[in-house]
Amino acid sequence: MEKINLAEKFALISEHWRPKVVGELNGQEIKLAKIKGEFPWHQHELEDEMFMAVRGSFRIEFRDKTVEMKAGDFLIVPRGVEHRPVAEEEVEILLFEPKGVKNTGNIEDDNFTAPVGDKI
Repeated sequence: MEKINLAEKFALISEHWRPKVVGELNGQEIKLAKIKGEFPWHQHELEDEMFMAVRGSFRIEFRDKTVEMKAGDFLIVPRGVEHRPVAEEEVEILLFEPKGVKNTGNIEDDNFTAPVGDKI
């Protein structure tokens, strides 16, 4: 058992869109990421994905609507739903998803794909 301090872990992250694993439970990973700009449109065929704004605000765009997120908000994107996060300024987010999920889902993009299981 180890206490995790989010501020300390976020301080270790220097790249945008490269989630880092900070904990695991019941086959799920808790990941932290800094985001800025537009992520590519994508979906996860088999996994739901939870986004939580920790610091700052961003939006998650869907083909038929946009959800505005601010610190303290979280949203679960169901499997198979195409989406993309967009952040005008740097934002710190927490992600909760099954172990081994690729952050870019069904697309390949070297500018955004993070190593699976990358821990800090």
